Amino acid sequence: MLEHKRIKNLNDYFARLDERQDKGVYFYRINGYSEEVGQFIKKYYNAARQNGVIIEGKIPNPDEKNLSYYKEIMGMDFQMSPGFIAYSLKRWLPRMDNGQLASVSAAMYDFLDFLRKSGKTENMLKNSYIKFMCWLYYKFERVVNRLGQNNIPKILYEGDISQYELMLLSVLSNSGCDVVLLQYHGDAGYLKLDAPSALSYALDTGGLKAFPEDFSIKKIREIIQEEMDIERLYGSSPVLVNCTNAWIKGKGLEDISKNTSARGNDAGVFYNCYYRINGVEDKFNYSNELYKFHLGLKNQKRHVVVINKEIPRPSPDEIAGIKRSNYTKQEQMAAGLASNIKYTANPALQSVMNKAFVDVMLMEAETDKGNLNKLTNKAVYLLCWLKRYQPLLFSNWKPPETACFIYLGGCKNRNEAMFIRFLARLPVDVLILCPGPDDRCCLDDKLLYEINYTDSLEISQYPENDSQAVIGTAAFHAERELDTIMYQDSGMYRNKQYSRANVITLQTMYEEIKILWNEELKYRPGFSTDGGIVNIPVIFAKVSGVKDGAVQRYWQSVKELITEDTILIRSAPYTKAPYNSGIKAFATGFLKNGKLSVTKIKSHSSYKYGILREETQDLILEKLQLMIDQKLVKGISENGTEYTVISIVLDLPKDILRLVQKFDFTKKNPKLIYINTSESIISLEDTIIITFLNLIGFDIVFFVPTGYQSIEKYFNKNIIEEHQAGEYLYDLQVPDFGKLSPGRTSWRDKIFKRGG
Repeated sequence: MLEHKRIKNLNDYFARLDERQDKGVYFYRINGYSEEVGQFIKKYYNAARQNGVIIEGKIPNPDEKNLSYYKEIMGMDFQMSPGFIAYSLKRWLPRMDNGQLASVSAAMYDFLDFLRKSGKTENMLKNSYIKFMCWLYYKFERVVNRLGQNNIPKILYEGDISQYELMLLSVLSNSGCDVVLLQYHGDAGYLKLDAPSALSYALDTGGLKAFPEDFSIKKIREIIQEEMDIERLYGSSPVLVNCTNAWIKGKGLEDISKNTSARGNDAGVFYNCYYRINGVEDKFNYSNELYKFHLGLKNQKRHVVVINKEIPRPSPDEIAGIKRSNYTKQEQMAAGLASNIKYTANPALQSVMNKAFVDVMLMEAETDKGNLNKLTNKAVYLLCWLKRYQPLLFSNWKPPETACFIYLGGCKNRNEAMFIRFLARLPVDVLILCPGPDDRCCLDDKLLYEINYTDSLEISQYPENDSQAVIGTAAFHAERELDTIMYQDSGMYRNKQYSRANVITLQTMYEEIKILWNEELKYRPGFSTDGGIVNIPVIFAKVSGVKDGAVQRYWQSVKELITEDTILIRSAPYTKAPYNSGIKAFATGFLKNGKLSVTKIKSHSSYKYGILREETQDLILEKLQLMIDQKLVKGISENGTEYTVISIVLDLPKDILRLVQKFDFTKKNPKLIYINTSESIISLEDTIIITFLNLIGFDIVFFVPTGYQSIEKYFNKNIIEEHQAGEYLYDLQVPDFGKLSPGRTSWRDKIFKRGG
């Protein structure tokens, strides 16, 4: 029999018998957890699975079939002697050799003798003996014939052990087995059976904490299976591995400019940079430095891709080009989609791409647990971008070439951050520049090296050529700094400071319309700014009836709302069907799966908004998408009305378009007054235009003296606030407001009057 020995460290368990300084076996119980213990248990589990026994819960007691078979083979005789036990073991477990039989029978006899001395009757000893024999045959047969060998078998037991289980494991341990007990509830239960710890040792490595609540052998098995699945995902290991940032000196552009062949000399490694530089070191020469840096890369014949402010989203055609099927597991999804990665010119680079794809998708899976559909969509985005930029970055690639990907403005969303993490694991230098005070990058990556400067500089486009390189004078930058101080969180705003806006509809009293109408938006209740977006409170109301039936005063009140930036519609409908839009024939090609193809729209020959400021074009397309997403007009996504919406919004009348272009979100907003004195219903086309102008930020008021439901037909939601102003009147004639004589000003109007 072998003696129990103490370990010096957990790895002693995996030494062969002839490698152990003290020839013996180990029997330890583990009552607490640490990362080291967790790794050991996983490794020990694998060892026990290959050469030993794993027990999850109790060892089942012999059932009737087990006992019946034992009786048939062995009979029911029992003698309390080592010779009888050895003879019975040889019949019952014939594959055991003489040395194994001797050690097991001697150890079993010792424990039965302990029971006899504890007061157990002959019948109790017989039952214990039969239980041990059945357990050895049905649970440990694959262990007993390996006892005493150099490759020591392992037993892993999970749970609160019983007295007879402890005896049997001690028999096997004394005969040549290593044993580990996992006791999630601590040592108290065990010490009731073996108070002096004579049969095993308690592990004490220091720093042990309670086991995690979800820790179990089953959990370990699942983790190991996941790791095996992941290994299959990677396929053969890449012959090239990345050395990212380990070689750099922290000098930003200088590091990236270093010739790739001079970065390191290991042929199996590519040496790349991964930088984010926030702010600017010298704002007077910043643009010129970037231009010279870019020129230097080109002179080295390196492939360079420059992205300004946003990585354009994959188009419907790009998404359709990714081959995919239905997946039930994330590993299956990653393996299936990885087949889209092709670089036949260099299998080594394709292998690097494949590994980087799997690595990044497993990172994303940690944040999108359980949402396979969302993870699949992100993987498709990544592959679309790879296919788009692969020819630009890796054309005729061979080691140690390293391309350069420059992103001015920083990652705007998690999809962009995911793609950047992917690129940084390829032979690509990745440089993220966030020079502006409002530039924000959401990327978080342990490989990323970051440089921070206190100065900032607003720059909208990377200077790739000499015509784009701009150097600001000291006076220019001083003025911009003063501008920042004055217009940031001060309540003052410079002209056209904001290019994006969200609309908030004001709920008002009827009398308040006149009060608020000529007020600048920044003074209205609910006005606020959030980053680069301004929240603007607007009026969107219907006035039904005529106050006190006073027609003259009624028209006078309408006239007082007409400003130079007011569109006045005197009767319904303003636009009649069919609407002869020059873009109508192409509208179906501009929308796929409910999303506008912005690139296709802007490049189309019938697109007439190209003369507008870029931010105005983006605003129009953003609000058009919002109309479709929120289905604000009846028929969208039901009968093709969305294509009518597209054709009308992309072909607005010139006077409306000029007001949109002119609109400054912090000042007075443009207006639309729609008068309907008849029984006519406003058209679908009118509804589309009015809904769009509301989203843009127009103040809109309908004057309906009849009180009829003449404007609500095509609105999908109740988004208009209605004011019951007074008596319903019919067949009124809309006057020429230019010739309408001013009425008498009341004391109330004098008090609440606002400057135009």
